[in-house]
Amino acid sequence: MKEKDRKITVRIKEFFSVMKGPGFLRTDDRIYQPFSVILQKEITDHVRSWRFIILLAIISLTCFGSMYSALSGIRDAIKPNDPEGSFVFLKLFTTSDGILPSFVVFLSFLGPLLGISLGFDAVNSEQNKGTLSRILSQPIHRDYLLNAKFLASLTVITIMFFSLGFLVMGFGLMAIGIPPTPGEFMRIIVFLIMSVIYVAFWLNLSILFSVRFRQPATAAMSGIAIWLFFAVFYSMIVDLIMKGLVPPTGLVTESQMINFENFRLNLLRVSPSQLFDDATTTLLLPNVRSLGPLSIAQVFGTVPGPLSLKQSIILVWPQITGLIAGTFICFVISYISFMRREIRSR
Repeated sequence: MKEKDRKITVRIKEFFSVMKGPGFLRTDDRIYQPFSVILQKEITDHVRSWRFIILLAIISLTCFGSMYSALSGIRDAIKPNDPEGSFVFLKLFTTSDGILPSFVVFLSFLGPLLGISLGFDAVNSEQNKGTLSRILSQPIHRDYLLNAKFLASLTVITIMFFSLGFLVMGFGLMAIGIPPTPGEFMRIIVFLIMSVIYVAFWLNLSILFSVRFRQPATAAMSGIAIWLFFAVFYSMIVDLIMKGLVPPTGLVTESQMINFENFRLNLLRVSPSQLFDDATTTLLLPNVRSLGPLSIAQVFGTVPGPLSLKQSIILVWPQITGLIAGTFICFVISYISFMRREIRSR
């Protein structure tokens, strides 16, 4: 009996040595966190999926097309005595020859599609396959799954955007032979970070629809519908509203016109694409000193010149805060909905 009790005690010790609490798994003398395991698995699934490969090919082709367009028109964009003439490298991202849009325009258009495509089936596909209940029946925290799916998609997006951005800088350096200044390099880095935040908003929105809707097609169509509404129809609706509110021309003072234009811009800035356009325009065009109308008194006496990076960030800080807040709100709603959701095995 003593030998049997000793064996039982050894087995119990072995069991507790394998299970190091609810958040750790131990195999082959190595301790793994379930979160890191799920994160690596999700990143691998994204990279190996045909959906990601097709999107990567499309975005890469448009990236190189916009870079060719910028190199074709960069000579015409640089003018003598131009205050922006010292920011030649930034023109690789903003200049176009009139045939193809610039890199910023392509990114503003295709970025939301990338975020929606990576998140519309994040949760409902697991439930439809019957694997969601199996995963959550393991000794892991429930929020690990949602957090890992978001972080995996965000990691893939970040690596993709920074890779494309550095490729544009590398080919631009070989083509024009002028290296970027430290200020230009930092502006490009901040622009890429802003692009990641912008796509993260649409990623969280699609994950929210993936939690709320059972069918992936419904979640995908909901995300695309909202993207089309803000990208195409929202500005039309704002213009129609403002057309009915515009006062007669002869009875309007300068301050009233400025207030009217500021009100129109504030309505447009409800759209995430407008916030992204304002932020990227200010970051990549240092000569932009204001995002709204200015009075004659405000303009009088000012010396034209480019802003520093710190001043440009301060100018667009409300837009950056708005995008971060929208991303955070979508994530919180999806997190709460997922944690309260009842998941049954099939």
